[in-house]
Amino acid sequence: MANFYSDNPDIKFNLERLDLPALADLLEIDYSESDEFDFAPTDSDDATDNYLRVCELAGEICATKIAPRAQQIDQEGNVCANGEVTYHPLVQENLQDFKQAQLMGISLPREFGGLNMPQVVKAAVLELVSRADAGLMNLVGLQDIAETIVEFGSAEQKEEFVPILASGDGTGAMVLTEPDAGSDLQAVRLKAIPPEDGDDSGTWQLYGVKRFITNGNGDVLLVQARSEEGTSDARGLSLFVCHKDETIRIRRIEEKLGIHGSPTCEMTFNYTPAYLIGRRKFGLIKYIMSLMNGARLGVAAQALGIAEAVYRMAREYAEKRIQFNKPIITFPAVYEMLVKMKVNLEGGRLLVYETAKVVDLFKLAQRQIETAKKTGSEIDPQLRQQAKFNERLAGVLTPFAKYFLSEMCNRTAYDGIQVLGGSGFMKDYDMERYYRDARITSIYEGTSQLQVVGAIGGLFSGTLNPLFEKFNERKFPAQLSDLVQQVKAAILQMNKAIEHIKERKQAELTDLTAKRIVDMGIDIYISTLFLAAASASADKVNSARVWVEESNLRIESNYRSIMDDSFAILDLHKQILAIEQSTSC
Repeated sequence: MANFYSDNPDIKFNLERLDLPALADLLEIDYSESDEFDFAPTDSDDATDNYLRVCELAGEICATKIAPRAQQIDQEGNVCANGEVTYHPLVQENLQDFKQAQLMGISLPREFGGLNMPQVVKAAVLELVSRADAGLMNLVGLQDIAETIVEFGSAEQKEEFVPILASGDGTGAMVLTEPDAGSDLQAVRLKAIPPEDGDDSGTWQLYGVKRFITNGNGDVLLVQARSEEGTSDARGLSLFVCHKDETIRIRRIEEKLGIHGSPTCEMTFNYTPAYLIGRRKFGLIKYIMSLMNGARLGVAAQALGIAEAVYRMAREYAEKRIQFNKPIITFPAVYEMLVKMKVNLEGGRLLVYETAKVVDLFKLAQRQIETAKKTGSEIDPQLRQQAKFNERLAGVLTPFAKYFLSEMCNRTAYDGIQVLGGSGFMKDYDMERYYRDARITSIYEGTSQLQVVGAIGGLFSGTLNPLFEKFNERKFPAQLSDLVQQVKAAILQMNKAIEHIKERKQAELTDLTAKRIVDMGIDIYISTLFLAAASASADKVNSARVWVEESNLRIESNYRSIMDDSFAILDLHKQILAIEQSTSC
């Protein structure tokens, strides 16, 4: 039977290299829930077996049920009528299949109906779903909404809202974007009217319009709204949770390029009853940023799944397509594209799963700290230090993953159509759907340009330096020694480039070179992951060699560009734009 997990051993390799038993020990603490909940593990081996079984089950559902339905869903889409959205019947079947398999609450606590599994397992499942149907990931992957309620909501809010999402009885939505507030979320205007008695824990009312809301017809909505009258920046924003009810009207479903199985809605709130999450004024500053980081990791996994589907179709076609009396895969121009796809996929998977592990380590350490605070126990200073380090590291790796995977996915889809030639341009093949679905990954949940902004501060402050120091101290097999030396030299180049930009003390020049610095950081970090993987598996040696040698060319180019810069380039760019503007008027 077809299975998207078992047919891809690289997923299992990545899960196992992250030391799942150690993660399970941190997540389960003393495994005491095995006495209270069915299927709760009794030890780390049992937990690890559960993790892999979930991936196996998801892989089977995705291959045998989700993927065969994807083309029809893409062609026919969902329906909006009388202010309500109705999912395509096959989308409803997809959601029912995931509900029956109990896969809608993978990372949520068991007390609310979840499976209490780490982020790395959720990332693997989201990759599998996205390989089958990228649009469906936007429905089953919104578990971050429930995670946010668990982390920041009141006990009553957790009891009321989380079980709905964990069980699959309802879906959710992040309701953030407005017509005039896209990337600039601090410009949100939707109004939150406080309770008349002045008690913030009471019922608020939401009034206004939201646009481009993924699954805006969801049953549980996390809404960013302006709670402080007379404000116009982030300090006036708070986060609210509410049920979908008759006060919410879906104006329309957007007509989109891709991900047609996922309804993107324009919606109005007409004095909708809602409840404040956490504290007033912390909506964007704290809660939304946490929510967005989870969503960005989900999009990275989505991009990875799409790229995997592209690569497999392109390779299969190239092996079967005969031109000039031989398969086109034998031509260097074709197999070079396929090799780049495969190596980029492997590198992207290393990055996504490693990022998910860092997020796990941060969340688990933070949970221990919060528990200690509640019980009045002494907090281990080393635990605090680990939590802070992994929080900063996640703050760099999450935008790394979202940026690299989404851009890689788009390039892979472009080359996938090229491999298929005219056939790739036709709707007879899924390749054109992959190409359309890929495009949104570099836009929503923060554009690629915003991911660069999110990552550059951590690079400038040296967040990755401890990891690079460990790399420099590590012993590698002799066959990798030349690659190791290349990476060590690249680390020095990046540090010199960063110091060079700092010395210039010119904000506009820093912004201009930020992408080059971030590209260098990603290339180097994935190189370290590849070499660690190649040390553990001979199967990774060739991929590591291709990645390191090609990435070093990019690193050298970016380094030269930064070190040879001049302020004149800024003026030159402005002059070019001025010429274009005057010509078009």
